[in-house]
Amino acid sequence: MGEVSLPRAWESLLASMSFLPVIVKSIENYFNSDWSMNPNRHDHFEMVYVKKGDGIFEVAGQPVPIGPNDILIIKPNQVHKLIVKSKTGCQFIVLSFRFAGKLSKEYSEISLEDFLNFVRENESGAFIVLKVNQKNEIIDLLNRIIKEKENDDIGSEFLRYLLILELFVLLSRALKMEWENSIKGKSLKLKELIRIAVEFIYNNFEREISVKDMANYVFLSTGYFTRAFKEETGITPVSYLRKVRIERAKDLLAETDMKVAEIAQSVGFSNQQRFNETFRQQVKMTPLEYRKRNRTPKNGSRG
Repeated sequence: MGEVSLPRAWESLLASMSFLPVIVKSIENYFNSDWSMNPNRHDHFEMVYVKKGDGIFEVAGQPVPIGPNDILIIKPNQVHKLIVKSKTGCQFIVLSFRFAGKLSKEYSEISLEDFLNFVRENESGAFIVLKVNQKNEIIDLLNRIIKEKENDDIGSEFLRYLLILELFVLLSRALKMEWENSIKGKSLKLKELIRIAVEFIYNNFEREISVKDMANYVFLSTGYFTRAFKEETGITPVSYLRKVRIERAKDLLAETDMKVAEIAQSVGFSNQQRFNETFRQQVKMTPLEYRKRNRTPKNGSRG
């Protein structure tokens, strides 16, 4: 197979997500009104898209009404069963999946698995329901994955994998919107997310992190995260990051013999000039002036 150019969404997913989706099985089924299902559970996620008909899923003892263009994502190890309600039956596409294979990056965009674990039982329970329309991109991809499953042409397996990656990009975006809607008006939950984001900044300030990295870490859009962060802390995420970097630089200037250029690099600045400008803005003096005034007595210092 020759060189393949990947769309940006796929390249981004491969480069940034710590876990990649693996489809255990994919099926398209029709169940009539006389069909019955015994309760069962799986060690993987199960995503059910309802193409036609109505029914009720019982998930962990909770009834979940479903109808056309509903997507139900059931978490692993949850007891569930389906009761068909439509006299004409129900038609479904079902994807069973799990996540595997950490990439080498030490921090990355939150994966779907990370998100589902993050919201925990008290937020989303044993399942998540997404409402979509028939022309939704997610639905189009599900149909293409099922169709491609029957295709044994050259490159078909590779194409299915790419379609699955794109599907999970779109799912993550849809779930992010559901997540943001669920926390609006919940000040305590939002405070907790900002606290987690602040902790992320302290743990990663010496790296080249962006506002997008911070927002992705708590599964929020960049715009919503920026507004919420400023409301909670009084400053923007970028200003907070710079503040943390400069505070650490002040410690290093006072307590070590490191050169200013070395300190700039160690706290996350790409060059000394940018560091000097930021330091002067915040501290109202140059790094060397700060060192002279606050130097911890040692065997001299280097500029």
